[in-house]
Amino acid sequence: MEDLFAQPALNQLTLSRSDVEALAGTPHTVAECELAGVDLSGLDLSQWSFDKCDFRRTDLHGAKLQGTTWRSCRAAFASFVGCDMSEASIANSDFNNAVLKRTNLNGANIVGCKLTGADMTDMRALEVKFEETLLINAKMPGRDFRKATLTRLDFSQADLRKCDFRHATFKDCSLRDAQLDAARFDGADLRGADLGGVRLGDASLFRGATISSHQASQLLSELGLKVR
Repeated sequence: MEDLFAQPALNQLTLSRSDVEALAGTPHTVAECELAGVDLSGLDLSQWSFDKCDFRRTDLHGAKLQGTTWRSCRAAFASFVGCDMSEASIANSDFNNAVLKRTNLNGANIVGCKLTGADMTDMRALEVKFEETLLINAKMPGRDFRKATLTRLDFSQADLRKCDFRHATFKDCSLRDAQLDAARFDGADLRGADLGGVRLGDASLFRGATISSHQASQLLSELGLKVR
């Protein structure tokens, strides 16, 4: 019997704004389609599913993307400024250098992705889940990670100023050379984090956090002290 609830599918097509606009408002499944550089700003694509699609440098400014699914997509340098991506699921996708300023990612799941250099300034991200994701040199100041379990996240050189990591647990993560000014780590378990490159002024940020003896030696070494 035909599945009456199945989403209409688009496969291996090069799509223009007019193509997508004609389908907007009704959920569709889009697989291996070319949308690079297309202006999709302001469109309602809620509940759409994208699989192995190319969104490089695509303009999705202000689009409605609630509940969307992204699998193995390429969206480097794409603009998601002001988008509503609440409850979105993003897996194994390349969002390097994407712009997600003022994006709503409340309740989203981001797993196995590349967000190197992504700009997430003023992003709304309540209960968002990041896992196994590269956030190298990403801009995400002021993010709230309180009580979160952070697994295999690389924050190397990221802008984490004023981020709240209180009572967070780090598992196989990196904070190497990250900007940590005014970040909070009270009660955090940092034993699973690479703290290399911590500056003299940053060491006090870890007051009240749990670190390993190896990390303590590493921090003292970074501060120019010899441990014997």
